Amino acid sequence: MPRNQRHATKYPGVFFIEGQRHGQKNQIEKIYYITFRKNGKRFEEKAGCQFKDDMTPERSSYLRGQKIEGKELPNKIKREQEKREKAEKWTFDKLWVEYKKIHSDAKAIKTDNYRYERHIKSRLGYKEPKDLILLDIDRIRIDLLKRLKPGTVRNILEQIKRVANFGVDEGLCEGVRFRIKMPKIDSLKTEDLTPAQLSKLLKAIEEDKHPHGGAMMKLVLFTGMRRGELFRLKWKDIDFQRDIITLKNPKGGKDQTIPLNDEAKELLKNHHKTKGSDYVFPGRDGKQMRFINYYLRGIKKRAGLPKDFRCLHGLRHVYGSLLASSGKVDLYQIQRLLTHKSPAMTQRYAHLRDSALRRAASVATVANYLK
Repeated sequence: MPRNQRHATKYPGVFFIEGQRHGQKNQIEKIYYITFRKNGKRFEEKAGCQFKDDMTPERSSYLRGQKIEGKELPNKIKREQEKREKAEKWTFDKLWVEYKKIHSDAKAIKTDNYRYERHIKSRLGYKEPKDLILLDIDRIRIDLLKRLKPGTVRNILEQIKRVANFGVDEGLCEGVRFRIKMPKIDSLKTEDLTPAQLSKLLKAIEEDKHPHGGAMMKLVLFTGMRRGELFRLKWKDIDFQRDIITLKNPKGGKDQTIPLNDEAKELLKNHHKTKGSDYVFPGRDGKQMRFINYYLRGIKKRAGLPKDFRCLHGLRHVYGSLLASSGKVDLYQIQRLLTHKSPAMTQRYAHLRDSALRRAASVATVANYLK
């Protein structure tokens, strides 16, 4: 009997052919097929094998009825739908590509891209946000906390949440179905230097040979400028007539101005201008500087400062502490000078301000008045 010959059954639209049983060389089994019409189209498709799928004429007839009634899709349509759904699957990898296109001008996009490639892609790149489970995030958090600081881990988890929310906002996919918990960090750490440490630092700066390193540290100490603001600073942003510095594209986003005090003014007027560059502290070939940490660490080491003291951001804190400790500047003025977007960031200096006020209040006593 020819193997591909069709054999009718007592059930309408159900037939079988005989073929070799899977994995059995000398054993034959029946392979059932069904034919039916749906929306004017004729379909003929495999229902299943006698042994492999435990298929029978009765079961084949039942499956045919399900497909005619629309309770089961025809195999061809089902394959097309699965193919389409697979092509439209918005994984983290696909979402990240779209996210970068829209946020290509964001200042942090290079850092974000590094984090994604280094810490997120291999773990979640193939998944859709809706398919994440709590265990996925817990594993990432626990693993990263073994090697990275809590603040860095928090940034990575926030990026995962941000990309997922981007997909939802753009109508591309469903979001994460649970709340991503962030590791707790001490965000109010305030670095400071004693008078002796500050004196040693200034001496180390004077002895340093780098054309820009020491001057950058001093300018932070005199103005509280951020690292990125120093890198982007151009001579045209400094108004020596009105004694102001314009901060272009600062952390808050909108251009801002800060006062140019006497110490900062003298420093900048005496700072060597690099020929052919608009930047105050240019990098290679007069272009915007990208790296300076190596040289700053040398100054810090010679000054004997603590290992965890951050050369530029730490001096920004020193500037804020000096303002608060003076007792002559209120917290709102400190917030404006440090260009904090929120008063909450300035609260770290409140205890220094309070101490200065208490010292001032102790002067105005009756006992002192009667002396």
